[in-house]
Amino acid sequence: MKILYTLSLYIIKAILSLIALFNKKIRLFVSGRKTVWTTLNEKLDKNARYVWLHAASLGEFEQGLPVAKALRAQGYKILITFFSPSGYEVRKNTPDADIVVYLPLDTRVNAHRFVQLVNPAMAIFVKYEFWVNYLNELKKAQVPTYLLSGIFRKDQIFFKPYGGMMREALHCFTHFFVQNDLSKELLNNLGFTNVTMSGDTRFDRVAEIAERDNHLDFIEQFKRDALCVVFGSSWPADEEVYLQYLNTCKANVKFIIAPHNIHPTEIAVLRDNKQKLDRKVALFSEKDTLNLSDYEVLILDTIGMLTKVYSYADIAYVGGGMGTSGLHNVLEPAVFGIPVIIGKNYEKFNEAKELVALGGVLSVDSREAFAEVMNSLVNSDERRQIVGNINRDYIATKKGATSTFLKGI
Repeated sequence: MKILYTLSLYIIKAILSLIALFNKKIRLFVSGRKTVWTTLNEKLDKNARYVWLHAASLGEFEQGLPVAKALRAQGYKILITFFSPSGYEVRKNTPDADIVVYLPLDTRVNAHRFVQLVNPAMAIFVKYEFWVNYLNELKKAQVPTYLLSGIFRKDQIFFKPYGGMMREALHCFTHFFVQNDLSKELLNNLGFTNVTMSGDTRFDRVAEIAERDNHLDFIEQFKRDALCVVFGSSWPADEEVYLQYLNTCKANVKFIIAPHNIHPTEIAVLRDNKQKLDRKVALFSEKDTLNLSDYEVLILDTIGMLTKVYSYADIAYVGGGMGTSGLHNVLEPAVFGIPVIIGKNYEKFNEAKELVALGGVLSVDSREAFAEVMNSLVNSDERRQIVGNINRDYIATKKGATSTFLKGI
């Protein structure tokens, strides 16, 4: 099975190299890995103790960040690896790590070379990254290895008759810190007792976001004294639900749209097609030449500032839930104590399910449903406060996963 696993990685590598000729994201995935060994040889401090933290993408990086910061404060240096370009390209220059690189593909040669070169004091895998050869090399080198904010489901390969190789890889972990009781139960059923139900470090991360300085002059100029609705990580399927409301809203409301895809062609279609969006629209990229207070809609054709923008929202819509792309992070706006609206597809996202049940997150499945929810919130300060407080209180009760992890390692 391990031979087939390794062979499949080489086949995938060859296929991705071909796809990279035509696909920008895959090209970054392939080309970014060509410089990993050079970067490590140049930047590694042989006298330092490194914590190696691996994150699949941006969301997992945010989960790992509170732990990385805490361990760095204890004197460790932090090496972060990413699997996906969407994480690496956004956070490759983060000040919260000493070295950031792509993770070389999980071949036995790469894994052995990486572990021997880095010689980490500990390794932390975030949420659900399980690379068999890396885990085996860490175990051979007797490196303490932890799963942070792990989550397991019954349909995963570990719990299938044919999942023997992956089950065996779990034995390489020193300790599992998991998000919920089901994950702990599933691991217990496999015979693992080195499991702690610690919760999700994302709650610590978003709580930290709410406490920092989120001031943005251009948002204050745009918003003025109007209500502000922020559409975060919005996809075309989401636009189909909310744009009609934007076009017909008569209340004193300003709208900020942060599309998931900020390609200039798609931004132009959103701004210039009056059949889609018939309001006075400004772009972030043009803000220095405009009087933003004169505009009704602001489109963020940039990345990296959505969490700060959420701090100005009276209501937020989080994208991804109307289509199949996957719901984005509802906690980022929820921490500011505001109502959050999402689409209909959220069953795979535990915090969304819990907040929908509590009434802090409101799910809609049509233009009519969106308009009805929006009208109820726009027209009632009291309702906004009640719904928003549910979200703030929920996050406050979920904090603490970082301290549990630090005490348990």
